[in-house]
Amino acid sequence: MASPSCASTLPWTAAFSPSSSSASTVSPRGLQTRRAPSLVIVAQGKVKKYRQVILMDDIEEVGGKKGDTMKVRAGFYRNFLLPKGKATLLTPDVLKEMELEQVRIEAEKKRVKEEAQQLARVFETIGAFKVPRKGGKGKQIFGSVTSQDLVEIIKSQLNRDVDKRLVEVPEIREVGEYVAEIKLHPDVTAKVRLTVYAK
Repeated sequence: MASPSCASTLPWTAAFSPSSSSASTVSPRGLQTRRAPSLVIVAQGKVKKYRQVILMDDIEEVGGKKGDTMKVRAGFYRNFLLPKGKATLLTPDVLKEMELEQVRIEAEKKRVKEEAQQLARVFETIGAFKVPRKGGKGKQIFGSVTSQDLVEIIKSQLNRDVDKRLVEVPEIREVGEYVAEIKLHPDVTAKVRLTVYAK
């Protein structure tokens, strides 16, 4: 009887030895098996530390005003701005809504300015408002003509309400022709003629 070979005398566990350089091994029953692949760990990319946001309120901490867009730290947004409703992420949808809102605002500003210009033309073409006052010596009058007086005259003659804080009347102490100004809009000032006479 032939003597067993050297390989057959090795214990079957040697096939699973870590020192084996082969990727495949032989099981005790002679079946070929494969090792499980090694676990590979891949480092993730850096987490974004900043967020592009639009402010929903004035924020002193970042020196921003309502409607401003700015980049803030992610933690500041997550822990302070978001819970308090002071900012929202600047997404394409939000950006589009901002643009539409800006268009609406500009249209409203244009409408208000055009109305002011139209009213200014009315004031400047209607002629002088007559302001009666009790006469004194010579051309002098008793009392003076105030912004409130002009507001009441405009209301009675044109049925229009004007804020007296927008009216600037020169100092009037005697009869004559004068020009008052009404600030109807930051860019529109109407000149209103006054004729002050003694009654």
